[in-house]
Amino acid sequence: MIVVPIKEGENIERALKKFKRKFEKTGVTKELRRRQQFDKPSVTKRLAMEHAIYVQQLHREEE
Repeated sequence: MIVVPIKEGENIERALKKFKRKFEKTGVTKELRRRQQFDKPSVTKRLAMEHAIYVQQLHREEE
C-alpha cells in the first residue's frame, strides 16, 4: 500500500503528484501491461538475440 503523508495546509494537487510518482516507481502498471500478452519463449529468445546483435553493432561503430 502506498502512503503519502500530507502536511497541514499542503496543496492536494501536490499530494496527488507525489502519489502518482510513487505509484509509477512501483512498476505496477508496467507489470500489468506485460502480463496482458503472452509471448512464446522462442519469440522472447529471438528478440533478446536481435537486441544483443544491435548492441554489438553499436559498440563496433563507436570504435
